[in-house]
Amino acid sequence: MQAIVYYAPGDIRVEDLPKPEMKEGELLVHVDACAVCGTDLKSKHHGNPRIKAPLVMGHEFTGIIEAVSPSAKGNWKVGERVVMATSISCGECFYCHAGYRNLCSQLAPMGFSYPGGMAEYVTIPALALQGGHVVKVPPAVEPQFAALAEPTSCAVNAVSQCNIKQGDSVLIMGAGPMGLLNAVVAKAFGAGKLFISELNELRRNQAEQFGIDFLIDPAKEDLAEIIKYETGGVKVDVVIVAAPAAKPQEDALSLVRKQGTVVLFASLPVGKSNLTIDSRLLHYGELHLIGSSDSTPEHVKKAVELIANKKIPVEKIASHLLPLDQIEKAFELMQSGEALRVVLIPPKA
Repeated sequence: MQAIVYYAPGDIRVEDLPKPEMKEGELLVHVDACAVCGTDLKSKHHGNPRIKAPLVMGHEFTGIIEAVSPSAKGNWKVGERVVMATSISCGECFYCHAGYRNLCSQLAPMGFSYPGGMAEYVTIPALALQGGHVVKVPPAVEPQFAALAEPTSCAVNAVSQCNIKQGDSVLIMGAGPMGLLNAVVAKAFGAGKLFISELNELRRNQAEQFGIDFLIDPAKEDLAEIIKYETGGVKVDVVIVAAPAAKPQEDALSLVRKQGTVVLFASLPVGKSNLTIDSRLLHYGELHLIGSSDSTPEHVKKAVELIANKKIPVEKIASHLLPLDQIEKAFELMQSGEALRVVLIPPKA
């Protein structure tokens, strides 16, 4: 089979590998779409110590079950479409028992610990089935859209923690693909006015197709004044910071109303993650400052539901479809900012 294999920073290869053999308790899945995410791009340029190289990349994938081990946990049938909560949890630690599988102390993600979905075939580990990490997708959902269930689920996690009520105002800081997914998921959860702040003109232009109420260039416009004016001086109910930079994370506390919620969705690089914040805003405003990382199987189920019911415009997020062997072209499109999500299509059997 054709596969994309990570060896080291700058060394990612298109290779022909043996078709994987399904072991006890596993599923064999014929992959028909795998999206490329920012983590894949970072791994190309900077590496990732978590990747057990050499290893097949890809964790935003979908496919059709080709074979089911008799001992596989769950009710699975050949021909069913599936996606995954791809960070597989151990099921034994404190966080797994508490229901926070995304925070498992021994997370083992597809494409990092196990061979991923940038290939014609992938085997789903028995541990993933035992933990409920595999989710069925209705047949009507096209593969390039089903592949977006995993990134959508990360936005579902973030938005779910905001307790958004019908009509709440929400500011998204950063209009990359994950910022836009947070925006459309927030809308699906009942958000009213949507604000997006974004420095990059190309990203702001891309965001115009998503029905955002206010697209703001914080380098040329006064973001705080616009928000005050449009909310009658109250400020927004929720801020989701999807820009991987310190300044928007620091600024977010001054843009949210008292008793409002700030979600740090984007992570900062190791060694550059310290923030300087005004603790008086946090204290006297009784603000809720939270982080959001990855997703659980329940978040993936909700993402599949939103996609299947056309509650979010995934057809606009999946901006480019490319053959699997054009991974370098995918990276170029991402780096230029031209693409939102590139979805790779493996060769058909």
